[in-house]
Amino acid sequence: MPENILELSSVSKTFPGVKALDGVHFELRPTEIHALMGENGAGKSTFIKIITGVYKPDSGEMRLDGKNVEIRSPLDAQALGIAAIYQHVTCFPDISVAENIFMGHEQVKGPFKRVDWRTMNRKAADLLEQLDANFDSRAFMGSLSVAQQQIVEIAKALSSNARIVIMDEPTAPLSNRESEDLYRITEGLKDKGVSIIFISHRFEDMYRLADRVTVLRDGKYINTWNIGEVDDNTLTQAMVGREIVQFFPKRDTVPGEEIFRVEGLSRTGHFKDVSFSLRRGEILALTGLVGAGRTEVCETIYGITSHDSGTITLNGKVLDHPSPASAIGEGIGYLPEDRLRQGLVLRWEIAKNISLPALDRFANYTWLDRSRENSAAGEIAEKLNVKAVSVHDKVSTLSGGNQQKVIVAKLLIADMKVIILDEPTKGVDVGAKTAIYTIMNDLVKAGYGIIMVSSEMPEVLGMSDRVVVMRDGRVTAFMDTKDATQEKILQAAMQRE
Repeated sequence: MPENILELSSVSKTFPGVKALDGVHFELRPTEIHALMGENGAGKSTFIKIITGVYKPDSGEMRLDGKNVEIRSPLDAQALGIAAIYQHVTCFPDISVAENIFMGHEQVKGPFKRVDWRTMNRKAADLLEQLDANFDSRAFMGSLSVAQQQIVEIAKALSSNARIVIMDEPTAPLSNRESEDLYRITEGLKDKGVSIIFISHRFEDMYRLADRVTVLRDGKYINTWNIGEVDDNTLTQAMVGREIVQFFPKRDTVPGEEIFRVEGLSRTGHFKDVSFSLRRGEILALTGLVGAGRTEVCETIYGITSHDSGTITLNGKVLDHPSPASAIGEGIGYLPEDRLRQGLVLRWEIAKNISLPALDRFANYTWLDRSRENSAAGEIAEKLNVKAVSVHDKVSTLSGGNQQKVIVAKLLIADMKVIILDEPTKGVDVGAKTAIYTIMNDLVKAGYGIIMVSSEMPEVLGMSDRVVVMRDGRVTAFMDTKDATQEKILQAAMQRE
């Protein structure tokens, strides 16, 4: 039996203007959980698509069970026992869980190949039971949580007898409890003989699950280590090519006068009597456990949803009937947690996404001055170091960290006064995190006020001036960061009335 179930040797892939993979090596052993890490843009997505048959490599070899193999399509990959589970679940929300699990290999019977619904639902239920799922195989996929949808994707892999499962940032949208459930399921797959490539930006995922870790940087293979041989600093240097001395950049800005206040803000069923203020040049952290109501408060401030009572005041002016359009007009910007569905138009170019909140700046009566629009977008994209061939690239082609920078660019071009950043570094790599933190510091130095929603305690303590803690839709504590600790914040986040 070969030592490795999967091997890639000197694999390269080039797109116009970009060498996505450059002579990459990778080895996956039987029943191994192998972590793959690297910055956004390191080549991980291209790596996945080559293994799953979406892309054909320009050069190099791939071996399965020691034999050379050419995977021409996702169907080839499925037939060889290779399946991928992505961070953003690709499902059909308006059909059942069972139909999603067996999509493309439906259970049929009789000479006319009619769908055998009874068998398909029974087999789907058996797969879900193996994964300790708490929902029915007949439920509509769209009614499930993200964590439940990921379980369906794992069941789908098992239904096709996958021997190799690639998990791409599966914990990024999950709570700590949901992540623990996923860890248990992943370890269960390993016990069943499945080999797993686990892609993540989170060191805790790697330490918790992996046997070995491989790092890619700028499309190149850097090294592979046994988990016991590495630490955070070694991995960080391998991923970014340098040591990050100060992960949370120091800031000398002293907050100024109050510019924004919410008082007694309530929305039935979501949050009640929420009050806090924001000063010019300040980062105010809004934190708490999942379901605390932080995002709901921010969506109401931005006008996505309405409030039942309370006031929102900007520079002394009460905003009576806010909407996203009026919020932008007043100088309130919002970076949503779900950047793909709420923050970007993926099929549009970078320049069009950046300029969207400020089209009036480039309007000449009924015409848009595309030259001025592209120039302004290009200047901001360059300032934020958005990695792309040009501002005419589609946003869908960018890495997660660069997509996040495009949303920040949208806020800058519209000349905001208050910026709401909902989980601004979620799902991005360590290098992109540091770049976003530096941008935040530059913004407050320029006089912006920032409300930062974050579940990461080191981020809350490392970046904010003050902390607002929420639980079950209510504020349970205010703290100056210099007096705050992880223990105090967690205690307030778990506090019951």
